[in-house]
Amino acid sequence: MQGRIVKVAGPLIVAENMKDARMFDVVRVGELGLIGEIIELRGDRASIEVYEETAGLGVGDIVVSTNQPLSVELAPGLISGIFDGIQRPLDKLVEKYGNRISRGITIDNIDKTKKWEFIPTAKVGDVIETGDELGYVEETAVVRHAILVPQGVSGRVKSINHGQYNVLETICVVETKDGDRDVCMLQKWPVRRARKYKEKLSPDKPMVTGQRVIDTLFPISKGGCAAVPGPFGSGKTVVQHQLAKWADAEIIVYVGCGERGNEMTDVLNEFPALKDPKSGEPLMKRTVLIANTSDMPVAAREASIYTGITIAEYFRDMGYSVAIMADSTSRWAEALREVSGRLEEMPGDEGYPAYLSSRLAEFYERAGIVKCLGSKERIGSVTAIGAVSPPGGDLSEPVAQATLRIVKVFWGLSASLAYKRHFPAIDWLVSYSLYADKMADWYRENVAEDYPDLRLFAMSVLQEEASLEEIVRLVGMDSLSYRDRITMETAKMIREDYLHQNAFHEIDTFTTLLKQYKMLKIINAFYTHANQAIDNFAELDEVLTVPAIEKIGRAKYCEEKDIETLDQILTDLIAQLKQVARGDKEDV
Repeated sequence: MQGRIVKVAGPLIVAENMKDARMFDVVRVGELGLIGEIIELRGDRASIEVYEETAGLGVGDIVVSTNQPLSVELAPGLISGIFDGIQRPLDKLVEKYGNRISRGITIDNIDKTKKWEFIPTAKVGDVIETGDELGYVEETAVVRHAILVPQGVSGRVKSINHGQYNVLETICVVETKDGDRDVCMLQKWPVRRARKYKEKLSPDKPMVTGQRVIDTLFPISKGGCAAVPGPFGSGKTVVQHQLAKWADAEIIVYVGCGERGNEMTDVLNEFPALKDPKSGEPLMKRTVLIANTSDMPVAAREASIYTGITIAEYFRDMGYSVAIMADSTSRWAEALREVSGRLEEMPGDEGYPAYLSSRLAEFYERAGIVKCLGSKERIGSVTAIGAVSPPGGDLSEPVAQATLRIVKVFWGLSASLAYKRHFPAIDWLVSYSLYADKMADWYRENVAEDYPDLRLFAMSVLQEEASLEEIVRLVGMDSLSYRDRITMETAKMIREDYLHQNAFHEIDTFTTLLKQYKMLKIINAFYTHANQAIDNFAELDEVLTVPAIEKIGRAKYCEEKDIETLDQILTDLIAQLKQVARGDKEDV
């Protein structure tokens, strides 16, 4: 089916004679065959979002529909890849066309010639259904890439092969009620349609990140959704990089959506050099990168989010725990705003389209922990973490507000903390996690019985410090009672010795839950026994100068193999504070 252009408005064109076209079909535009997608139909006229520079297009140029929706190719070859917003492999584009990528080029999203060693797990005669595993490919040293029965296929295995095959060659023949069906390793899936599953489960297990402020105060569950809003320079990208490096997700999908190119360059330089703490292999061997930076086409920015979440769902269906980082959804929303404006739609707040909230919800609701399709039970999860970049850090703007109504975890970044060099700059007074109470039983069973109580202790001390700071500003620290001074000192320990974390320090960059628990228990012991000493009429200076206090600040640099050292610090601290309470000054 062919149509012709009647209007060109930046990344948006209007074509007529498109009455047989369907919404979200991919089209080729002009002599160069630029890639576009139909986003509106009115009679025989189609509004088309073009994912490449539209300079040179004019009225009368031909538009050809492919009659296929915008889809991603799913097969071995995704891991370690870096793709643009519509899944074109950037490394292959550079090899073929150089640093300046030409328009209208056609290149395979997945390498169709590379041979993979396919190892079958199904046998001839097995009865199979959608989602069952036929076999696997060792894609990297850490990713076992399962080849699953594609959607709509079920029956009996007639033949299955073992050996070296590319993604287009037949690896299995399935005898179905409609006849024999050849199955290869390549699947295609429309990016705007969520992949199917059996059942969505309630998220009740944390995704451990090794970042103390997150794991202790504002945890996120596997299959949960989180937003990281903050002004420029407050560390949104640093937080997402840390999560990508250390979160206990088996697959990472990192979507650089409209951010600066140097940030994606940092990812590309860092990740191959970083070692996966579990396997010792480079982190890139379990990572997929989608790069659609600020100098790339605006329209493709809108597609990049869907490309990333579809790839995440594909690995989820294999039973993997997947984390997708979207940096940033504000840039994605700006692409929506630009296209909506060119469609002459009725604008909502600040010019954003009225359907902004529903589009954001469509993305985040594709996260979750699910029972995957297939006759054998598999549990997979997609955890979505989106950065939000409100102008000037104003959380009342539409994208931040729409996101807050959807997500269950809010890590609000503070410019003032960032300027004080406190990282992660997550403001404990405005952030929250709605998963914390639901996961309390897991923490009691897997870390310690009193872990949730220590979390509440830390939160209450920090909130009490905030209220006492008003008094300190007015009349000074000396006006506070001794108990309030202990509270302020404890809050300082929580802030500086516990929540502050150095991403570039070999030991401090990641902290296990057990070490977090022991560190917090030491601070809790100081608070409890220091107050007991004050109640026994000990002098404040004596309490604050016991030798063990110096070791609290160094606890974060204790290696995991020497974690018993923290138990000794706790024992010494309690003993010394008890001696002060009894008045045994000479023995301290």
